[in-house]
Amino acid sequence: MLPINAPAPAFALPDQNGAIHTLSEYAGRKLILYFYPKDMTPGCTKQAVGFAELNSQFEALGVTVVGVSKDSVASHKKFEEKYALPFTILSDVDKTCIEAYDVWKEKKNYGKISMGVVRTTYLIDENGVIIYASDKVKAAENPGKMLEMVRN
Repeated sequence: MLPINAPAPAFALPDQNGAIHTLSEYAGRKLILYFYPKDMTPGCTKQAVGFAELNSQFEALGVTVVGVSKDSVASHKKFEEKYALPFTILSDVDKTCIEAYDVWKEKKNYGKISMGVVRTTYLIDENGVIIYASDKVKAAENPGKMLEMVRN
């Protein structure tokens, strides 16, 4: 996980519609950049739906929500359509952004060790500086906790 007060690494990734997004396009707004393991899985769905339900409140506060996983553009499109997700989901199949944000880690699941995306949420300020980071994210609670944080 990257430290607080570090500059957020630049990225250029396609969204669920194939359009390229960069970190610089969010300058002047706060950005919640959340990394999740996989589309359509129970935890990732709870997290995405939670952000979707609160999206208008984030937008009213000048905060943009963007999700990132290593799933394909096509997978993201299905995820967006199935759950009516109103925010951008970036596809990082090469893991360049995932690795730059230090969320590709060794994980243990039922005693098996493998590499994967550790669910991590960053809050980036208007100038591209990380002002909050957590890799101890509970999927269902994350959207509400982030809303509380940006309100304070």
